[in-house]
Amino acid sequence: MKSPMCSDLAPGQAVQGVFLVQSKDVRQKKTGEPYLSLVLMDRSGEVEAKMWDNVADVLETFDRDDFVRVRGQTSLYQGKTQLTVHSLQRISDADVDIGDFLPVSRRDPDEMWQELEEILASIADPHLKALLQAIFDDRGIADAYRRAPAAKGIHHAWIGGLLEHVLSMCALARFLASHYPGIDRDLLLAGVLLHDIGKIRELDYSRSFSYTAEGGLVGHIQIGLRIVADHLPPDFPPKLRNLLEHLILSHHGQLEFGSPKLPCFAEAMLLHLIDLTDSKMAAIQTSLEREKSTGSIWTGYNAALERSLLDREKYLQQPAPQPRPAAPAPTRKSSPFAQALSSALQGGKGQ
Repeated sequence: MKSPMCSDLAPGQAVQGVFLVQSKDVRQKKTGEPYLSLVLMDRSGEVEAKMWDNVADVLETFDRDDFVRVRGQTSLYQGKTQLTVHSLQRISDADVDIGDFLPVSRRDPDEMWQELEEILASIADPHLKALLQAIFDDRGIADAYRRAPAAKGIHHAWIGGLLEHVLSMCALARFLASHYPGIDRDLLLAGVLLHDIGKIRELDYSRSFSYTAEGGLVGHIQIGLRIVADHLPPDFPPKLRNLLEHLILSHHGQLEFGSPKLPCFAEAMLLHLIDLTDSKMAAIQTSLEREKSTGSIWTGYNAALERSLLDREKYLQQPAPQPRPAAPAPTRKSSPFAQALSSALQGGKGQ
């Protein structure tokens, strides 16, 4: 395993190591000179990096998705570890182990696939079962579904992330289908299994995570509808098809979030809420894990969640603040007039 990993980086550390360039932007200093804003990654996570000097010497020598050897120094910036790059050199793919650079689900892929097959076997509706079986018996789809991330960077952004996300959603779906009366469990589970299936072709995950041309042009919702249409049994009921397609079309929940339709029946609303819950919780957990090594109880600003997050464990482990001792009351020296007045009043009391 390569060293250091992104997860090992902490502020105030000299760094020499190899990373994968996830993003590369050329920006300008106030002086007009260029500097590089980079995101470097490996399988443990990512780190933001800046190269301020000697940029012209390396600018054209590497690009996004290249492996680079860097030397630099880490610091704390807005609550997050940032790497200032002093030197950078592109290296050949042959000099690295690709397994060191792509993040992978912590769950065993064979175990997850077996869990998926058990869910498929539990579907009682014959039409939905036939459709799902046709889709997941397609070797190309099955292989991609096992490996695809669930997103480019917001949640479950690792190899096997899509399958992990879907299985987590299935657990919530089974509970909610039993909790609320009148829910069609099979329809809800089918929606969970298929809502993001288009991501197997929307995302490119051969090196870093990016969008394919098809993904950029069409998007995973429309790709998912194509996959369903390509595997639809000829006797599939048209009304059931409409319901299933609506689940896929509406799972983002709101038009401004890229949902072509708003959820308009119970299973569609549940699918959206389950997807939202699982993706938000995964984003929170990932954000907290990335910044576990920092001393702050707050993470840096998370643009996807539009907030900084409190690390509850760090917060509870902090020593309670000690109460400050009360300051003694200030003594005031009486003026001559006040002394004379006090003496006169006291004399008056004695008469």
